[in-house]
Amino acid sequence: MRKLVRNIFLRNWGLKLFSLILAIFLWLTLIPEEKMFQEKSFTITLEPYNIPAEVELVEKPPDKIDVTIRASKSRIDHITSANVVAKLDLKNASVIQEEYPLNETMISLPPGAEVTKVSPNKVNLRLENTREVMLNVEPNIIGELGEGLKLEKIEVSPSKVNVKGAESKIKDEDKVRTSPIDISSLTESAEIEADLILPNPDLRLANSQSKVRVNIIIQKEEGKEEKRGKK
Repeated sequence: MRKLVRNIFLRNWGLKLFSLILAIFLWLTLIPEEKMFQEKSFTITLEPYNIPAEVELVEKPPDKIDVTIRASKSRIDHITSANVVAKLDLKNASVIQEEYPLNETMISLPPGAEVTKVSPNKVNLRLENTREVMLNVEPNIIGELGEGLKLEKIEVSPSKVNVKGAESKIKDEDKVRTSPIDISSLTESAEIEADLILPNPDLRLANSQSKVRVNIIIQKEEGKEEKRGKK
């Protein structure tokens, strides 16, 4: 038995070695390039989507993750972070869940490629219920009226606006301010349209309204007019 095994491997070993080298050479030269595979690692964008209605994403997951992909030698150089993206579907997410797994099925790839590794394999994020509340609008008046004029009254229309946001980001005592309104050049009453500025950048207006009308009522100071008349 040993002699038989020895004869199989050692008899004409030079010819057998040549045959092996020739077979490898032929395989490397004759196998189509598209059937030869390589791996490549790079960083891609992670995009959360399908966030359920009436919840807010208050702590976002990392916006980048690392992946390793496998593709044919002829295609792999054309696959970059520009045409590969990971999408985290939050359709079934809840406010009590903070850890979300990542896997190969979340990665969109060009045809002929596959994901062999995702790192990290999970991410943390936090959702909160959406709160909606009516907040007072406070006009932001700057400058001073000229001599002999007094600011009698300021009216804002509407005086309240509906604001939405995460529960922890919105407070009942918050106020929505207008963009600055300079009254130093006014000589009589005027109605001015002003933009709304929310108390927190994480909040948003519940409807399409983004401006209010501010009615500035100005009166002349009669006492000073009389004094000037006597002079």
